[in-house]
Order: sequence, then structure tokens, then C-alpha cells
Amino acid sequence: MRPRPERLQRLPQQYFVALLGRVAAAAAQEGEPLVDLGRGNPETGPPPHVVEALRTSALDPGVHGYAPIRGLPRTKEAIAARYRDLYGVELDPEREVALIPGTKTGIVELALSLCDEGDTLLLPDPYYPDYPSGPALAGARIETVPLRPADGWSPDLDVAPAAAALYLNYPSNPCAVCVQPGTFDAAVRWARRTGGAVVHDAAYMDIVFDGREPQSFLAAAGAKDVGVEMWSMSKTYGMAGWRVGFVVGNAEIVERVNLLNDHSRVGIFAPVQAATIAALEGPQDSLDERVAAYARRRDVVADALAEPIVCEGTFFVWLRLPEGVTAEMLLAEHRVAVAPGEGFGPSGAGWARLSLAVTDETIERGAERLQRAFEKATA
Repeated sequence: MRPRPERLQRLPQQYFVALLGRVAAAAAQEGEPLVDLGRGNPETGPPPHVVEALRTSALDPGVHGYAPIRGLPRTKEAIAARYRDLYGVELDPEREVALIPGTKTGIVELALSLCDEGDTLLLPDPYYPDYPSGPALAGARIETVPLRPADGWSPDLDVAPAAAALYLNYPSNPCAVCVQPGTFDAAVRWARRTGGAVVHDAAYMDIVFDGREPQSFLAAAGAKDVGVEMWSMSKTYGMAGWRVGFVVGNAEIVERVNLLNDHSRVGIFAPVQAATIAALEGPQDSLDERVAAYARRRDVVADALAEPIVCEGTFFVWLRLPEGVTAEMLLAEHRVAVAPGEGFGPSGAGWARLSLAVTDETIERGAERLQRAFEKATA
């Protein structure tokens, strides 16, 4: 057999596949049960009315053929209504909404849609570890713009270099901060100055704490002229395994994503779309309960550790590790798994990401072990 195509050889090691492998190997060793705070996998699924919508639709014998490639109009109308009513953004459901099988797909498809070979894609640093995969497949180069801890982990986009596209991510994974005032306006200015497109990954837009309100990039003046936003059912409704997401905003970029989907996949199962509509249009109390649970667990971690934590939104905590403490040592010696910051870009060294998407009991045991480990290291 011939060697693998160059595009596959360019792919980086998949961060979470490697992390899950290390955690599984550690869990199989003798010792007290391992506490896994490394993976962001919602511990609570969607509310019952969403599951019932899926079941009811799946019992219809007429739904098992191909769904429309570009999605049911009602699905796109439902997300457009959410953007209008909750985020203050008007969307044309037909021209400005693309339905995709999860936003991880969108991360890759947008890189392919915006970059030619040899172009540059600009990432924030720290960044979500799956971002480099799209540029690798597109043959694009990666450059980074640092997120400044002293300025709320915001980038200085007025001095950022030109690129075919800029990815942003607020509330930030991994930094767990909400967007600073003026950042989205600066992104629009960057796009106008450079001709590049802005992609805002808003997977955690609804998971915000302490009275904060969700903020969409598309609500910034001129944002739809220069970019798009990715939004997912995964975090807001606990539908991570259902694989439903959206790319919304600039009509030309949305059409590029639709064009890719025309050639590479055949729609999303209609009952899954029925459940998506039920989630978007039905009772929203499950989201309030979800946010309250994550805030409660965040406070458990904050109370246990002398080291200050970062957590304004998402279901993660971003934490600087004390001198002498590493993620590998926590896993081997204290049997608690965290996501090493080094996997989130050059600025992640010395940091760790902790997941709050676990049970209350798990977060309490994890916080106790982290407390012991940190106290031992600083004694």
C-alpha cells in the first residue's frame, strides 16, 4: 500500500484520544478509585421532553429515509428564533444558518472553507486542542495570538497579524473566562483591516455564572459582514452524543459550509432534529439547573484550594499548578486526572484544566485530592 496522503500525515496527535488512553491505563492500575476531572463530557443528558420528542419522531415509519441534506427548515427556524430572542441577533434561517453534525465538524469544515494551502489560520493561545486539525487538513499554517491573563485572557487584536481566518472562543475553553468588553468589536476591526474571516466558537455561550448574560459575537456591529459563530446543542442541553450544531452568520461562509456538506454527508436524522426543535422551543429550566450545578461545583474547588482558580463560565476550571506539581504527578501519585495545560498551546504550560461535568461526589473527592497534593508540594 502507498504511504498515507500528506494531509493525514500533517494531522497532530489527537489530544483527547491520548489523554483518555493515559487515564484509562492509570485507572486499570491497583489503588484507590481514580477521579477523572480531565474530560469535558456532560454528566447529565437532555431533559425528558427532548428524549420523548426523539422517541415519538422515531416511531413514525416515514422518517427513516434521508433527511434534507441542508436540514429541516423548522430546525433552522428554531435556532434563528433563539438567536433573536436570547442573543439579540437576527438571522435569515435559509441563508445564514447551516446545520452540521456537531461543532467539532464545523471546526474542520470552516478551516477548509476559509483557507487555501499555504494560508495562515490564527488561533488564540491557549486554544481548544482540536483547532489545529482543520488547518492541517487544509494545508494552512498556524500562528497564535496570545491571550493576556492580566486582561481577562483577551487578545490584542489591533496588533494581531493578517490571516485567512481568526478563531475565537468565549466563554473560553480552556481559560473559563467570558469575553472582555470590546473584544468582539476588535475582532471586527481585525477582519476589516486584514480581509480575514472571524470564527467564534460559542459552544459554552449559555454556561455563564454570577449573573453574567450570554454574549454572541454576532451581536457586535458589523460582525455578520466578516464572520460566523458556531453554536452547539451539546453543552446547553447535555446532547453531546447527539451531534447537532450550527454555523450561523455571514451568508457566504454559511454557503461554503453547506456546499461541503452537500458533497460529504446526507443530512441529520430527522428525529434528532425533532428533539433539537423540542429543546430549543420547550422549557428551559434544565439549563438553569445545569448552570447552578456547575457553579456549585466550581465553588467546591475554589474553597478547597489556596491557589486562585479561573472560572467565569463553561464547565471547566483553569488552574495554575503550584511549583513542582504536574498533571502526570497528580495522575500517578494522587490518582486524580486533569487535562494538562501544555496541550492547549504554548501558554498552557504550568496550567491544568479541570472538568466540573461530573457528579457532586466526584468533584468533592477530586478537590480533596488536589488540596492534599498542593499542600504537600508547598509545605
